[in-house]
Amino acid sequence: MPLEDLENKLASLLQRFQSTLVIAEHTNESLTPITLNAITAAKQLGGEVSCLVAGTNCDKVAEELSKVQGIAKVLVAQHDVYKGFLPEELTPLILATQKQFNYTHICAGASAFGKNLLPRVAAKLDVAPISDIIEIKSPDTFVRTIYAGNALCTVKCDEKVKVFSVRGTSFEAAPVNGGSATVEKVTASSPVGQSEWIEQKLTKSDRPELTSAKVVVSGGRGLKSGDNFKLLYDLADQLHAAVGASRAAVDAGFVPNDMQVGQTGKIVAPVSMEISIFFIRELYVFHIINKNIIMYF
Repeated sequence: MPLEDLENKLASLLQRFQSTLVIAEHTNESLTPITLNAITAAKQLGGEVSCLVAGTNCDKVAEELSKVQGIAKVLVAQHDVYKGFLPEELTPLILATQKQFNYTHICAGASAFGKNLLPRVAAKLDVAPISDIIEIKSPDTFVRTIYAGNALCTVKCDEKVKVFSVRGTSFEAAPVNGGSATVEKVTASSPVGQSEWIEQKLTKSDRPELTSAKVVVSGGRGLKSGDNFKLLYDLADQLHAAVGASRAAVDAGFVPNDMQVGQTGKIVAPVSMEISIFFIRELYVFHIINKNIIMYF
C-alpha cells in the first residue's frame, strides 16, 4: 500500500476516536456568535462534538445550542458561582467534564472570554495551549498567525488533550437549525472563592457588537478629533454597521479603546470600510488573513 494511502487511512481512523468539548460563550439569554464559529472548527476534527454551557438560568442558551447542526450533546451546569463567567470558577468544571467524558480536544472562540479561560485550563491539564487558530489540517495539526500576522505557523500538537482557541473570522458559523442534540445536566463544581463577581456596567447601543457585525466602519487619526467620529456614526446607522477605530485614533484619545480594531484590537469581518486610516502593510495582511473585503477612503 502506498505511504500516502496509509497515512490517509491512519488519519481517518484517528478521527473516529476524537471528541471535542466546545466551551459556549453566552449571556445567559443568548449565545455569543463566535461560539458557532468554534463549533464549525470542532466539527472539522471529526468525532463527537459536545458543548458545555455554564451560567445562571441559561436553559434558553442550552435549547438554542441543541438545534445547532453537528452537536451531539449539550452539557449544562447552572450555579450562582458561574455568574460573571469567572475563569477561576469555570476551570474546575471544565476539568471535571473533560475527565468524565475523556475529551481529546477542548476549544472556545478567541474572544476575551476564551483568551482568559483556556490558558488556565491548559495549565491545569499540564499541556500547551494553541491560540487563535485559523485553520485545522488534522486532529493534531493547526495553523495560526505569528509576527503580527506577517507569517503563518503550522503547529503539530502531541499533547494528550489539545486545548485551542478559534479565530471566529476564519471559520463559517455553524447552522443554527436542523440539529437534535441531547441536553444533559452536569454537576457544578465547588466554589473556588479566589475572585468575586461584583457587577457589570455595559454601554448600550443600537448598533451591532463590533466583533459580530457583518459590516464595520472604522476611522483613523485623519479624522482629527473625536467629534468627527459622529460622521462615522451617522454612516454606520445607515448601513446597520458597527463603528471601529485604528490604534492611532485610540491612542490620540478620540474614542475609547474598546473600539480599536486590527492586530492589537478586535478582529472584525467580513466587510471593513476604513476612513482616514493610513495604509500599513501589517493591517493589510491582517485583513487578508481574516478574509475581509476592504474599502479605503
